[in-house]
Amino acid sequence: MPIEFSWPLVGLAAALGLVVGSFLNVLIYRLPRMLEREWAHESALHLSTEVPHHPPLNLFFPRSHCSHCEESIRWYDNIPLVSYIVLRGKCAHCNHAIGFRYPAIECITAVIFALCAVRWGLTPTAGVWCIWGSALLALACIDWDTHLLPDSIVLPLLWLGLLSASWGWTSVALDSAVWGAALGYFSLWLVFWCFKWVTGKEGMGYGDFKLLACLGAWFGWPLLLPIVLMASVAGSLVGIALKLSHRLGPGEAIPFGPFLVGAGFIAMGL
Repeated sequence: MPIEFSWPLVGLAAALGLVVGSFLNVLIYRLPRMLEREWAHESALHLSTEVPHHPPLNLFFPRSHCSHCEESIRWYDNIPLVSYIVLRGKCAHCNHAIGFRYPAIECITAVIFALCAVRWGLTPTAGVWCIWGSALLALACIDWDTHLLPDSIVLPLLWLGLLSASWGWTSVALDSAVWGAALGYFSLWLVFWCFKWVTGKEGMGYGDFKLLACLGAWFGWPLLLPIVLMASVAGSLVGIALKLSHRLGPGEAIPFGPFLVGAGFIAMGL
């Protein structure tokens, strides 16, 4: 049962969200690069060519550093949000501007955690929805930057949705979650192949199928159609706006994942 609402709990949740948001910034930047190195290594082995050598890179090493001067960031210059405000959005070593997205992701994650604490208190339900919100935020940013939706995030989140339904941590019945996952994947798979058959082009990636399957596991099959409709309308409007502003060139496309994520957050608030 949730404990009685209290502002200290909400504040603690928000502070934890800032820390998690700081980690998400690292994840968003490094995970695609880690995958690209892994694919290059596997490709070289498969083709029997020289294996490329790169300096070690994972989510914990090397230490965070400025992308401009490459100096390591001292721990007291890396306190979520606080350091950005104190340093006025600039690197402590070279004074180069730090991208606004870093504190924005920290703040959004803090809001997600705080809202989960307000809604569900100190419960497993709040915990799994905090995980869901953090993962979806990371996926949206990664997909927007690279057109990738890593399986290493999507698939564990799908399984967590199904397990949470079976444990009663979400309000979705297990059979609805299972059908949501199955229909979510199959529906976009069908759209993909119909579009490819008609146009000869691929309109979306397989990661979108898996992401909608993930959302189906968390919300159940009845919300799949509203989620897809909201994502499609939003994606179309943004795409038209980018075309009219000449920020999207001929043949270029915007990823669908961020709009599925946005629709998922709206469904979360219903």
